[in-house]
Amino acid sequence: MTSSRSQERAWPALLDAAANARAGRPHQVIAPGRTSAAQELVSLHQPLIDRMADGPLTIGQLGQSLDGRIATTGGDSYYVTGEANRTHLHRLRALVDAVVVGAGTVLHDDPQLTVRACAGDNPMRIVIDSRGQLTADHRLFQDRQAPTLVYRGANVDVPMGAAEVAALDAGPDGYDPAALLADLHARGLHHVLIEGGGVTVSRFLAAELLDRLHICVAPLIIGSGRAAVSLPEIARLSEARRPPMRTFAMSPDTLFDCDLRG
Repeated sequence: MTSSRSQERAWPALLDAAANARAGRPHQVIAPGRTSAAQELVSLHQPLIDRMADGPLTIGQLGQSLDGRIATTGGDSYYVTGEANRTHLHRLRALVDAVVVGAGTVLHDDPQLTVRACAGDNPMRIVIDSRGQLTADHRLFQDRQAPTLVYRGANVDVPMGAAEVAALDAGPDGYDPAALLADLHARGLHHVLIEGGGVTVSRFLAAELLDRLHICVAPLIIGSGRAAVSLPEIARLSEARRPPMRTFAMSPDTLFDCDLRG
């Protein structure tokens, strides 16, 4: 059996475990077979499922080059990481209640934010448009593939296709990610994936709102372009964040699973 087929067989067991965790039932994953690929898949996702049993979960994810870029200067990001990591991203979507992106990701990628590469339900799609710059013609506002909510700091009264629009308070320093996350929780969306882009993930990371951060590093050097993570400057390396982390091969890439609550 190939590693891909082995993981496909293990994936339903992970979905069942996640459902059990949400319901307060025992949620240890028992995957069929004993292949190393299936065991690795379970090892990667079990901490996320354990966190779901304890309460809200917020995951950040980024795919970047060796030199820390997620796209070219012009915004081209198709594709920094390979197929294995893209499948992983769809699995993360299938595990959570909501997937969050910023306006820049919608402008440059016109994403669907649905689950297509694996079994699982589509999460609610959340778009942060603090400056009210997006228009209703992007496909996630039109395709009705999943419920969609747009937070807008301006042009709140402008319809966005099939999407719901909610007001977003945004001051000179932008919006408050903690307030946005609290509103998602109040809507019953407790397990949240902050998918992109780098500015959005960095804002939640800087606010210490992420429980885990998945960064997949691809073996290419872009040389210039958009940074994956941008945080306030530090004076000494002793101030740098050194979270416990594990690595997983996603050929040709490498995934770093950072435990920010460890």
